Amino acid sequence: MIKIEKITKVFGEQKVLNELDLYVEDKKTLVIIGRSGCGKSVLLKHMTGLIKPDSGSIYFRGKDITKLDESELDPIRVKSGMLFQGAALFDSLTVAENVGFALSRFTKKSPEEIAGIVSEKLALVGLDGVESKKPAELSGGMKKRVGLARAIAMDPEVIFYDEPTTGLDPIMADVINDLILDLKRKLRITGVVVTHDMKSAYKIGDKIAMMYEGKIIELGSPEEIQNTKDPVVRQFISGSAVGPIHVLG
Repeated sequence: MIKIEKITKVFGEQKVLNELDLYVEDKKTLVIIGRSGCGKSVLLKHMTGLIKPDSGSIYFRGKDITKLDESELDPIRVKSGMLFQGAALFDSLTVAENVGFALSRFTKKSPEEIAGIVSEKLALVGLDGVESKKPAELSGGMKKRVGLARAIAMDPEVIFYDEPTTGLDPIMADVINDLILDLKRKLRITGVVVTHDMKSAYKIGDKIAMMYEGKIIELGSPEEIQNTKDPVVRQFISGSAVGPIHVLG
């Protein structure tokens, strides 16, 4: 579904992406792991067209999105959903208004149709009867699930997840992991997940890609990553302070 070829991005004197190559298989979940600040979220923003690379290409179903302007990107973005790290709900809107935001803006559906879709998507993430609540009335886990309902509201082909379990206790984090797996099965949807939560990565990923110094240094199944011989990958997945990765700085 998505193919990235030698993309490079420099901010000031820092080369965040360095001729990075990666691909995302259709209807599979790719998990991108790596240290905080290594550029995972920057890579995700490139894949959604929010940032353009300094060089290289990103293909979405064969079309190079780096060559498209904003109006040409809109039809592709409609095919994508995004679950932000902090859910990123609009505080002044109700749950129903948050979930139905894109439907109201980008479709000609009636308020009644939108309300029906909102209820359906909330039910898919295990929430009922919360349509009139405001984000301030929700727990962290509920906010994540509302964000997930909003991400699937437009029936996207791919969902991008930015640290979906960050800030959640281990039990709620596993609830979110199960939801991601459930939605993939029910909706036959492609997923790209950025995380440093290895328990989550092993559970939801069909493939795991390790990002380091602006490149993908290893790509494989959860089992292959667990059994890697690469010292950098081994240090990261084991959470060891000792190894080739510089802990300070």
